[in-house]
Amino acid sequence: MGVDCMTFDNELELYKVRQLHHNAKMVLRIKVDDSHSVCRFSAKFGADLEQVPHLLQLAKKLGIEIVGCSFHVGSGCEDANSYQQAISNAKYVFDIGEKLGFNMTLLDIGGGFPGTSNAVIPFDDIVKVINESLDIYFPEFDSNGMKSKVKIIAEPGRYYVASAFTLVTNIIAKRSVRNNEGNLNNMYYINDGVYGSFNCIIFDHVQVYPNPFPTNNETLEGREYCLSTIWGPTCDSMDCINRDIILPVMHVGEWLVFREMGAYTLAAGTNFNGFKMPSLKYYVTGYTLSMLKTLRNWSKIYRIIEESDEFIEEDDSLFETFYFDKINQTDNLIQVH
Repeated sequence: MGVDCMTFDNELELYKVRQLHHNAKMVLRIKVDDSHSVCRFSAKFGADLEQVPHLLQLAKKLGIEIVGCSFHVGSGCEDANSYQQAISNAKYVFDIGEKLGFNMTLLDIGGGFPGTSNAVIPFDDIVKVINESLDIYFPEFDSNGMKSKVKIIAEPGRYYVASAFTLVTNIIAKRSVRNNEGNLNNMYYINDGVYGSFNCIIFDHVQVYPNPFPTNNETLEGREYCLSTIWGPTCDSMDCINRDIILPVMHVGEWLVFREMGAYTLAAGTNFNGFKMPSLKYYVTGYTLSMLKTLRNWSKIYRIIEESDEFIEEDDSLFETFYFDKINQTDNLIQVH
């Protein structure tokens, strides 16, 4: 398949590589502190720092080429200093590797970077810590003025896609109940749930909140606000999106819109109970379109747009009044913008 560069974090992987792909270029993945992250990976991946000398020495003995180090501080990291310590640990790996004669040229700093507006730590704050740490441990030029041979890569998937998608759901049923205290709770059933786009609630530990949109040019003015629960469409009582939140009184056929739904939603959804995943519709402002046309891969972007079922080019200010007129009330869709 032409895949030569891969990671390892234990002895067995080295023996396997020697047997099946002895020309591979291996990257040692290390375990780092992810105690401040929502999604932790250290329980599943990564070698302890104490194992590093032994693993690199074994690779040398087996004649396996080691080219670098990788780590991942976990998704939803709430402490930017986790990156500083991880980069410092990676330098330790590089130093040992170079002493053993390996040509260490690749550093992968992982992913999990925030891509939403409500992130605990802004992306810019994380970048600042990363850049400062790289300047210390992996400077662009060495003391002799020679440019570094180390290639630094990252995995910013969430950062790129999270805010690019908006999920538009339709209220397909409603009932009102009273809790043990006698307070009214409006229960809304929508046409997507945790088996579909909202699987991110379970697997990605995401907290979502809806933006209500009325229909038929109505407004939310004058509507009573009360306790509300939002359910998905399946037979499973675990299929719950929000419990006991405050919303204006909504009606069947109206909309609940969830923004920043691009990361780990469609990718892991299912058609459980016969409820299909949402369709994709592209929405772009004229300004954004003009920017896209300047990109080198514009022709590829244009083909994707051209092949879509529906592409809408409008001004952002017209979204509420224009966009919902373009979809049926039975639709369930992801808006890509």
